[in-house]
Amino acid sequence: MDRRSFVKAAGVAGIAGLAGCTGGPSEGSDDTTATTTESSGGEETTTAEQTTEESGPAANVGMVYALGGLGDKSFNDAAKRGIEQAESELGIAYDEAQPSAAEEFPQFQRRFAQSSNPDYDLVSCIGYAQKSALSETAPSFSDQKFMIVDDVVDEDNVASYLFREEQGSFQVGYLAGLITTQEFSAGSGSTTADSKSVGFVGGTETELIRKFQAGYEAGVAHADEEISVDVAYVGSFSDSAKGKEIATSMYDNGADVVYHAAGGSGLGVFQAAKEQGKFAIGVDSDQSQTEPNYADVILASMVKRVESAVYTSVENVVNDEFNGGSTTTLGLEEDGVAAVYGAELGSEIPQDVKDSLSESREAIIAGDIEIPTTTE
Repeated sequence: MDRRSFVKAAGVAGIAGLAGCTGGPSEGSDDTTATTTESSGGEETTTAEQTTEESGPAANVGMVYALGGLGDKSFNDAAKRGIEQAESELGIAYDEAQPSAAEEFPQFQRRFAQSSNPDYDLVSCIGYAQKSALSETAPSFSDQKFMIVDDVVDEDNVASYLFREEQGSFQVGYLAGLITTQEFSAGSGSTTADSKSVGFVGGTETELIRKFQAGYEAGVAHADEEISVDVAYVGSFSDSAKGKEIATSMYDNGADVVYHAAGGSGLGVFQAAKEQGKFAIGVDSDQSQTEPNYADVILASMVKRVESAVYTSVENVVNDEFNGGSTTTLGLEEDGVAAVYGAELGSEIPQDVKDSLSESREAIIAGDIEIPTTTE
């Protein structure tokens, strides 16, 4: 039995708990990727996607996702794309856990680290909220390799990955500012001629999400300092109803464009934009692709290539080049963040607006535009 097929019959103690009990993949779930091997009459069978080479996978990776879980069509799903790419291109195998509360981060990190069947070559901790738990877990398992996205854990066995969210947010803020200062109509949205107003909806009010806000506000001001920016936080990354309520209020108050950095709560922003005939900007993934029902109101998305961090960290382990104890920062120059125009509305955005964004991108990379990372 290869290392991929690690849960047999009733399952191996410890890791078996990764499935089902706390929001992770469960037996019979359509989206489960926890591996199972069943034995009947002495004959073992596995699903097609679980089949690996007889020699076993190039590496085994444990994924501990951020709160909100898979299906957010944003942050966690981007991480999922990265590990799926690694599975396809590098021949690795992976298993995953979806904690439903921050208190569960330590137990999942430790279960992967303690496992010997399989022995996980890397444990990927997705999201800044895992820093506290990993700061305790990593020293306790000094031989286990970890990676974390969106924060830094200063341990030799942890590779940390950060993004310059403020740079990508500046770009979409600049776009929103340029659009609200002119009469513009495309898809199901349009601007209000006598209003220069935009909005920002955050998930939880943390240092990281304030980086999104700070960059966005700076980009809007770069277009026109007289544009008003309405800001509100949902308090959750999985409350689309509250996200919709907040965005609807912003549109009612004159906002032409609302940018969200709110994970699953952002779906409500798109719903409000469509109902109000306004525009929205997505985050982390190209949400005009992941939320096609709202492509007619999504001007662009601030794409944060979490998948690149996940893939690169796995590739480093496979190539025996694990960069523990170091921090990798990805911004516009590294293509770690980017303003990606909507699949349906991108062609409708005026060329002079696109040219302005291209110029600002180059200026940011050259250091000619300084972007704040905190709000006042």
